[in-house]
Amino acid sequence: MELIPIVELGVDEAYAILAQQFGQVDLPPLLAIENEDWGRDFLLSRFESISEEALTRAGLTRDRDWDDRPSLMD
Repeated sequence: MELIPIVELGVDEAYAILAQQFGQVDLPPLLAIENEDWGRDFLLSRFESISEEALTRAGLTRDRDWDDRPSLMD
């Protein structure tokens, strides 16, 4: 099975995965963030706290550039 890099997820996909597969219930409403410049970055930042093992089980991966980018939480 080929893993999908997190950075390739769209806003809707990232939101659904965080809410449904990882049980994150403290996300803002999708309608409030889906068309905002910061919305996708916010959602991608939420994947930082998820272990690589859990991501793999969900069919996801951090791509090779993930660790080289500035943290969205800084």
